[in-house]
Amino acid sequence: LRLLQTGQSLAALDVRQSPRLQLRMLNHWDNLDGLVERGYAGASLWNWQTLPGYLDPRYTDYARANASLGINGTVLNNVNAKAWSLTPQYLDKAAALAQVFRPYGIRVFLSARFSAPIEIGGLKTADPLDPQVQRWWRDTADAIYARIPDFGGFLVKANSEGQPGPQDYGRSHADGANLLADALAPHGGVVMWRAFVYSHEQPDDRAKQAYREFVPLDGAFRDNVIVQVKNGAIDFQPREPFHPLFGAMRKTPLMPEFQITKEYLGFSTHLAYLGTLFSETLQADTYARGKGSTVAKTVDGSLFADAKRTRLTGIAGVANIGADRNWSGSIFDQANWYAYGRLAWDPQLSPQAIAQEWARMTFSNDPAVVEPVVGMMLRSREAVVDYMTP
Repeated sequence: LRLLQTGQSLAALDVRQSPRLQLRMLNHWDNLDGLVERGYAGASLWNWQTLPGYLDPRYTDYARANASLGINGTVLNNVNAKAWSLTPQYLDKAAALAQVFRPYGIRVFLSARFSAPIEIGGLKTADPLDPQVQRWWRDTADAIYARIPDFGGFLVKANSEGQPGPQDYGRSHADGANLLADALAPHGGVVMWRAFVYSHEQPDDRAKQAYREFVPLDGAFRDNVIVQVKNGAIDFQPREPFHPLFGAMRKTPLMPEFQITKEYLGFSTHLAYLGTLFSETLQADTYARGKGSTVAKTVDGSLFADAKRTRLTGIAGVANIGADRNWSGSIFDQANWYAYGRLAWDPQLSPQAIAQEWARMTFSNDPAVVEPVVGMMLRSREAVVDYMTP
């Protein structure tokens, strides 16, 4: 269909493709009250007040759009999670969305609040080594899978920006991740544990803090844990060097986290095509095993194939999707959703080729339209960098 829409010849058609990464995720920073953190496309697409009884037709449209890109997982709620997203009432709502997405090959995931055993479970602690806490998470996982048999797993933000976590009890990130991993393992679920951690109380430069916390834990995580790492060490800036964790953890799978929504790149009012940003990170050379050790190779499992590590691979993008009629706040911001999905399928794709595909499918195959539109797109992110963080 893409070839037809872009005016390509089908005379010698012989296309064989398979995704390079297993988990091709959208992370929705959507709150249960309908507000979207760092969202610039209106309210949340999920209407929790009318779920599970009413299924908006746009839920199906959303699933179809993602399936066309090969995106196969979605985290429904904000990483700054509320514990009540794990209550029976909200699990029933998530199950209704999972039923809509299932025919399109998209699995539902949830952000889990680490202190949920205290807030909704009636326990006095969330210590990951406490047997009662372990039992609570096992029971919660069982309750989820009873409703959503193909539930994907948990995304967790812990001990970061005020969020609770295992360090509150003197435990490590591995202890916290493994607690949830053990609860999910019998069902085939995974834990995506975020490495976005920093503290003003630490003497290290902020760019070093995640490295200092996570590298000593290399190899300590369960096989169904993948550490989710922002593309840069600070926070989704217009341009950052790649995160130093890429290439540094050889026994632990990492998945890059990109921001499709433009928190630091002009919201929905500036044209900033991010295919070039995504590709810049993926093709950056870590030199972890000499020249050619790109970030893409560190995360697709090929660079450290001989290391003792799980084969779990993935990539995450913080969604720019909302209830606005145009989905993303502007037509051009749809291109960033598209570019992310294409690069999640194949990190080696050219951002220029992706921009051309999108322009042709969105506007016209006429070169008089395609050339200036693609030209603007390819210059746009660099223009933002020039006047924000040169």
